[in-house]
Amino acid sequence: MKVILSIKPEFANKIFNGTKKFEFRRTLFKNKEVKKIVVYASAPISKVIGEFEIDRIFHEDLDILWHQTSKYSGISEDYYMKYFNGKESGYAIEVKNPRKYENGLCIKQNFGLNPPQSFAYLRESLSFKNASV
Repeated sequence: MKVILSIKPEFANKIFNGTKKFEFRRTLFKNKEVKKIVVYASAPISKVIGEFEIDRIFHEDLDILWHQTSKYSGISEDYYMKYFNGKESGYAIEVKNPRKYENGLCIKQNFGLNPPQSFAYLRESLSFKNASV
């Protein structure tokens, strides 16, 4: 199963250039069968730009999570702490085999979705129309 995540373009690009190996989330999808993440780069790109496999998912106290992931977080500790403000723990999705699409895809046309606030589940049978992936 796949989910589509909204990710800020600067962080999405870091995932695909290999400098960000962890995607942080305040909350996470409940379905344990999710094995792949499809990346929607939010405005100003507003396109689906690639996907990656989930290696592992960490759920830890914020200090422990930062210690485990900071080297490849792709963000500063200050940004990390502001992002998780008000939370005691957080999630880090470890990126495996990131693959950027040759051409960005329209989320509405190709997936029949509006941009998700956080994430949306994707059907496995979903075919990408007019996509070079």
